[in-house]
Amino acid sequence: MKKRSVNNMCAGRFFSFVTMKKLSLKVFVCAASLSFVLSSCNHNKGFFKIVGTAQGTYFSVQYYDPENRDLSLQIDSLLRIFDLSASLWVENSTINRLNRGEDSLLDDITANLLEKSISMHLYTEGAFDCRVGKLVNAWGFGAKGKSSLDSAAVDSLLNICNADIDIHRHDNQSFLWKLDRRTEIDFNAIAQGFSVDLLAGFLQEKGIENFLIDIGGEVIAKGCKSGGQHWMVGIEKPADNPESAPQVLEAVKLQNAALVTSGNYRKYYEKDGVRYSHTIDPSTGFPVCHSLLSVSVIDSSAWRADALATAFMVMGLDKALDFIQSHHDVGPVFFIFDDHGLYNTFASPEMEKLIANK
Repeated sequence: MKKRSVNNMCAGRFFSFVTMKKLSLKVFVCAASLSFVLSSCNHNKGFFKIVGTAQGTYFSVQYYDPENRDLSLQIDSLLRIFDLSASLWVENSTINRLNRGEDSLLDDITANLLEKSISMHLYTEGAFDCRVGKLVNAWGFGAKGKSSLDSAAVDSLLNICNADIDIHRHDNQSFLWKLDRRTEIDFNAIAQGFSVDLLAGFLQEKGIENFLIDIGGEVIAKGCKSGGQHWMVGIEKPADNPESAPQVLEAVKLQNAALVTSGNYRKYYEKDGVRYSHTIDPSTGFPVCHSLLSVSVIDSSAWRADALATAFMVMGLDKALDFIQSHHDVGPVFFIFDDHGLYNTFASPEMEKLIANK
């Protein structure tokens, strides 16, 4: 196992959407030179490739359709509907109105996201927490301006973020209940994966069985490429800085599954010689500072892989490995971690089988 040079990354009851401007290219399609324009579509003999922008990042949808249908308008529409529900960068989105206390009614998307967030909070023993909205903003990684923080200010925000939330249902409608009205929900650690699943469900409803969807690095693959070849996706090599061009560290064969990566080596800032990561530990209120640089998770659904990848980044390497050992329903994982100034990797046995040339 090779070690490579790397810059050192460090100097309650519920749950991070760090932002809809989440860093793109955490996981990316191998050998794909994509020009991410507002919306374009290339197709040949039933193959379509639609690329565009959504959620502050890019998207790419590739599919084979025997009926030769161009679904670009429907895909754009679905992504816009999703943003109107879950984007913190859309002023009057459902999530923003809920956070401002202007409404308590959950639409189908936000109700589904909240229900899944609650379940993942319990499953990860608190490592996944969607209630950290105020902390994400205060540390400068949200839609609002950064605050001046000290330990006392963080403790005060933690009290707000730890207040219970729940879903109340009445007359076939779902409502958000918050013990503290100041608590703000941030779905970033699950929403982008959820939107990938949303598009996958749409294509399957259309009878399309072979496709690859990539939204800002959250990827799901179904079926195969032309000629029965596996879809191949790449896990990114840790970057020296946020502007570095992405490079593939490992290529992974992906079939009928989702692959999501969460990492700390692109979205951060430095102040007084200290690097602050966008991943907030909900137990302390501070950005995480440990050896784990990135986590890649394969699961049947992108939303669950998304949530698990973030939870493992919160836990850190040792706790994440312990969790995987005791939870046998966790799918293949790949960790990149700082090993005394060099970077090292860990792949679960299931992941080793999927890595190309292994």
